[in-house]
Amino acid sequence: MPEEIIEEKPEEVVEESSTPRISIDEFAKIKVQVGTVLSAALVPETEKLLRLSVDFGEPKGPRQIVSGIRAYVEEPEDLVGRQLAFVTNLAPRKIKGFESDGMLFAVGEADAFAFLTPDRPIPPGTSAH
Repeated sequence: MPEEIIEEKPEEVVEESSTPRISIDEFAKIKVQVGTVLSAALVPETEKLLRLSVDFGEPKGPRQIVSGIRAYVEEPEDLVGRQLAFVTNLAPRKIKGFESDGMLFAVGEADAFAFLTPDRPIPPGTSAH
């Protein structure tokens, strides 16, 4: 009786990510909200930074957020009125002399860069989930 040939399947190669994984509890700490850009201006003496005033519907008024997105914006004024996603529970920090109270939440880089925006107008401060 001839021997049966069993074809071996190669083992799946699982690439390990260089980014460490976090727990769902850690992820739940990140607060992403939609804000409406009220104004946008170049940060003096920089080539990459824009200073945004963003409405999150908070009683204290709009927040100032400094972001390195100049390369992706033809004119800063083009952002006025747009609703974008922001991380809003980061500790404020000084960037080139301006306090930044949040961080723009976008994807990609170079030709693949894109802002994350809702597909229809929503109230400022609406949380992502």
